[in-house]
Amino acid sequence: MNQSAKSYSPLQVALIGGAIATTATMSVFGSAWTRSVWATLALQDSPKTIVDQVWQLVNHEYVDGKFNQQDWQATRQSLLSKNYSSREEAYTAIREALQKLGDPYTRFMDPQQFEALTSQTSGEVSGIGIRMEVNEKTQRLTVIEAIENSPALKAGIKAGDEILAIDGKPTLKMKVDDASKLIRGKAGTPIRLKLGRAGKNAFDLKLTRANIEVPTVRYTLKQEGNRRVGYIRLREFSAHAAEQMQRAIRDLNTKKVDSYVLDLRGNPGGLLQASIEIARMWYNDGGIVKTVNRVGGTEETKANRTALTNRPLAVLVDGSSASASEILTGALKDNKRAVVVGGQTFGKALVQSVHELADGSGLAVTIAHYYTPAGTDINHKGIAPDIKLDLTEAQERQLASNPDLIGTKSDPQYARAIAILSNNNFAQPPANQPTRPMSHADNLKF
Repeated sequence: MNQSAKSYSPLQVALIGGAIATTATMSVFGSAWTRSVWATLALQDSPKTIVDQVWQLVNHEYVDGKFNQQDWQATRQSLLSKNYSSREEAYTAIREALQKLGDPYTRFMDPQQFEALTSQTSGEVSGIGIRMEVNEKTQRLTVIEAIENSPALKAGIKAGDEILAIDGKPTLKMKVDDASKLIRGKAGTPIRLKLGRAGKNAFDLKLTRANIEVPTVRYTLKQEGNRRVGYIRLREFSAHAAEQMQRAIRDLNTKKVDSYVLDLRGNPGGLLQASIEIARMWYNDGGIVKTVNRVGGTEETKANRTALTNRPLAVLVDGSSASASEILTGALKDNKRAVVVGGQTFGKALVQSVHELADGSGLAVTIAHYYTPAGTDINHKGIAPDIKLDLTEAQERQLASNPDLIGTKSDPQYARAIAILSNNNFAQPPANQPTRPMSHADNLKF
């Protein structure tokens, strides 16, 4: 987030938000621009500094040059004519002004919200590396998983362990969010947990926090009849998603898979660049996405002959597959690279730029509209799957209560994808598009 973005195109610096919340990236201006323009005002610590900074950013790059028929100059005069007794009062005025734009994705974030957003899109956390939940039966804070290469895994923490206390503070009736705040902290700092484990007395464990890459790609080899299927689930398009996807495809290639299933269900989006890099792993030639800014300027991104596989591919989507997920799905569908199975996708075709402001707060601004390679506008419509198959409420409840069934024959959308892949090869690219073997020197750079 500290790198100036002046030498980058909007496609390279913008992020795509999800169905629920806009995910974030570096500012189009970059932090250097922010500091140079606002340094003097920031030293005054005036809430008006942030108010005017937000107005200027929206004025400079918001996708709708008519600002939803609002007099944006009059809005500035109104905002700066007020005296704000606190930052919170200024934040409220900013949110009210942005709401008039009629765009839920152009939004202001206080410093805590902005920090959470940047942590999410970075694909990293500073902590001990566990996933946890409040167990429904015991009502105790329980470890679901210790993440690979994390302090927790190295210390021997296991799924099913109960977290009884964090640095001496009992966790009984503690919410997961509250426990997460206590566990997270600066890398290199110590933390002490009291754990309970079946068949063993409660014991204390001392750990040191570290920066941990959060796995957003999970994959496995499945034997489905006489076919070897590489199943890959992508949860979000974080800064590490592309390199994790690359590792997954390469590893499955060594296992001689016959076909792939890429599961984008529930994926709300993330980094635009990650969706582009991942699309390039599946086909060699053809468009990926086209963006159009507020003055009609267009930019098209295409595949660049760096595909990792040409095996048949099915993509699973649903109503929560949004934004960057829809860019990838639309690219694969329009290029006839994959058969798309599941429900209609969410329908978000807007690109945001995210800026860090002078006081550590943040602003997400919609800067462009995107279209699929075939020129389709999916905004508020979504992508129609090739094979439409919505889950019933009972099926959704079954998968939600037993996540181990996702990506198995008990998962109707996965089962349909396997049946399609077993019966035809129309999800395979033309034979004249061979994949290029990639070496370690081809690792993606961000």
